[in-house]
Amino acid sequence: MLSKLPAWVGIGAFLLAFTAGSVNVFVLESALHQSVTHHSGSASAMALALAQGVYAQAAYFFFLILAFIVGSILSGFLIRDYHLKLGRRYGISLILESLAICLAWALFERAPYASLLMLSGASGLQNALATTYSGAIIRTTHLTGIFTDIGVLVGNRLAGIAMPEKKLKLLSIILLGFLAGGLSSGLLYPPLGSAVLALPAFITGSIGISYFLYRHFGLK
Repeated sequence: MLSKLPAWVGIGAFLLAFTAGSVNVFVLESALHQSVTHHSGSASAMALALAQGVYAQAAYFFFLILAFIVGSILSGFLIRDYHLKLGRRYGISLILESLAICLAWALFERAPYASLLMLSGASGLQNALATTYSGAIIRTTHLTGIFTDIGVLVGNRLAGIAMPEKKLKLLSIILLGFLAGGLSSGLLYPPLGSAVLALPAFITGSIGISYFLYRHFGLK
């Protein structure tokens, strides 16, 4: 259980979830209309395309999923652990995510599908940054697990089992961050277009650079 929730965990979880929500609403609202921060739907769409014999479309969904996996592999190679802990190489991963989002922004008008692959890879990299913290599962790029965990906690409470308040707080922070990011992108996309990607790129880049400097110069 979560006996303590340091401020840096809550702030980081909110900002990363905000980033993912912003990116996902952008691709849903733009001409692409395809989620990139989670891929249950992509896997189902790939299976349907295969069943219908639309092999080019199936191949595209396959590469979309593969990009997410490649991002996760890169994160695992850089960080080398599942558990969230100060001192690990999160800064490099976040800087790479920011660069991937910037590249997706640059490619969007000329090569939108390549842009989507870059955003999928960036989402995979972020989601694999830290998957557990003191027994709580941390997923910042989608909400299915969050909704499930909250439902289980509420169900347990109705059954008379004490609710771990710190865990609920972390799950709620991620939920609010994702929704806030999606709302911001939905409001900013009409006037700004693909430039809305500047916000998640700035957030991940700023956190990554700040953490990188902290790790190398401030961590004792």
